[in-house]
Amino acid sequence: MTVDEIGTRNANSGIETTGLSDLSSLRWNLKEAELVETAVRRGEGQLTAHGAFAAVTGKHTGRSPKDRFLVRDDTTGPVVWWDNNAAMEPEAFERLYDDFKAAAKGRDLFVQDLIGGADPANAIRVRVVTEYAWHSLFIRTLLIRPTAEQLQDFVPEMTIIDLPSFKADPERHGCRSETVIAVDMTRKIVLVGGSSYAGEMKKSVFSTLNFLLPERGVMPMHCSANVGPDGDAAVFFGLSGTGKTTLSADPHRTLLGDDEHGWGEDGIFNFEGGCYAKTIRLSAEAEPEIFATTRRFGTVLENVVLDADRVPDFDDGSLTENARAAYPLHFIPNASETGRDGHPKNIIMLTADAFGVMPPIARLSPAEAMYHFLSGYTAKVAGTEKGVTEPEATFSTCFGAPFMPRHPSEYGNLLRDLIGRHDVDCWLVNTGWTGGAYGTGHRMPIKVTRKLLAAALDGSLKDAEFRADPNFGFQVPVAVEGVDSAILDPRSTWADTAAYDAQARKLVEMFRNNFAKFESHVDADVLEAAPAQAMAAE
Repeated sequence: MTVDEIGTRNANSGIETTGLSDLSSLRWNLKEAELVETAVRRGEGQLTAHGAFAAVTGKHTGRSPKDRFLVRDDTTGPVVWWDNNAAMEPEAFERLYDDFKAAAKGRDLFVQDLIGGADPANAIRVRVVTEYAWHSLFIRTLLIRPTAEQLQDFVPEMTIIDLPSFKADPERHGCRSETVIAVDMTRKIVLVGGSSYAGEMKKSVFSTLNFLLPERGVMPMHCSANVGPDGDAAVFFGLSGTGKTTLSADPHRTLLGDDEHGWGEDGIFNFEGGCYAKTIRLSAEAEPEIFATTRRFGTVLENVVLDADRVPDFDDGSLTENARAAYPLHFIPNASETGRDGHPKNIIMLTADAFGVMPPIARLSPAEAMYHFLSGYTAKVAGTEKGVTEPEATFSTCFGAPFMPRHPSEYGNLLRDLIGRHDVDCWLVNTGWTGGAYGTGHRMPIKVTRKLLAAALDGSLKDAEFRADPNFGFQVPVAVEGVDSAILDPRSTWADTAAYDAQARKLVEMFRNNFAKFESHVDADVLEAAPAQAMAAE
């Protein structure tokens, strides 16, 4: 069967690398205008009043972690953290792969040849085959785009085949439902079926790098990163809703990236060529750089509600609270051109503590940093998810448990070694609630957070007077210029201090219970960094 093929590609490394054959047409490495035109013509979405492309993903408005599987074989069997990753047998994956190939026959497909990793020594070349034009646009936006010259010699190391219309058979394919995300780490093949949520492709690349890089002594991180005018790089760890994207988009600092980075021998580097920001309640006043990207051609809006004039309504969460914008990194005015920098001088661990217990900032020792990195704490608030009626603690180890194939202690030990080797200052920043828990207190003012972060990043905060937090033991500044000292002591912001003490004891107990599974994997000083046992016992 003759395949109609257009676009720039390596003629010596064609679609046969993916295992697909008997296709109707292939559109190789189309750029933004062609992809948007095609997606609109095919009814995959629509242009907004400002020129962005808007798509709705149906029943899957976020990742489907329970439908994600890693092939268990001789490569993955001994090293994957199977308590956290569902296994698929090689035979089941092979049946699934064969059925993907059969489902693709006769189709019109899109191919993007892209790169994961701005550091050439640790990059991976990824070939992404998609059923939808807008998925091709999305992944082109999120990964690093090779030059036309590089495409002529492009040979993929990793393959993603994304067919939203494919429906898996749990009995035949060894999966859970009609939706499947199956990853063969040995052959570096990812199959995504039954979901139109484009983020599955992006996170599959991240998970693969998370598996490969630690063997080289490179730390993969679910974090944002930026660099000050004096070359002082900073890394921001944090789960969704903690401010990872917002706080790294600082007009006074150069943005490396908003979500995924590596830390190796030569410093830190972005995995991506774009950003994937949550847009719920996005405003021009609070986040002007991100808001501006939503009004540009080439941005993809995912599950954002449009009004009758096709103007995005970022306050409308009727489709999902997880509405997002994907845009190329250069849409941020002060973005790095290389995606690389030296070793970080500061590590920020962000938490949105809806219990109102955590101080707005605290200094962490290396052992405390490892403790809080392995804990990966934040809190959901009432109303953000069905059934959540009061603050609910969330512990996602390494601030990204769903994407960590190896045991958390492997990442934690690697991070701790790097912190010690490069004398990095570590801080815990609470962007959550103060003056009480969610429903009683109020959200930490972003101006306060930015002021404290600025003091931490410019080094002046290290000269402040500190006190030991009675619950967690870490060091909390007593006074910071330009910040009301009362907010630095969360207990004093509560009208009912006895209620604060009870809430603090409850949170300490949650931390200690969660960390029990790591106790046999860490050194004594990390165990000693746990919140005060006396508080937990009262």
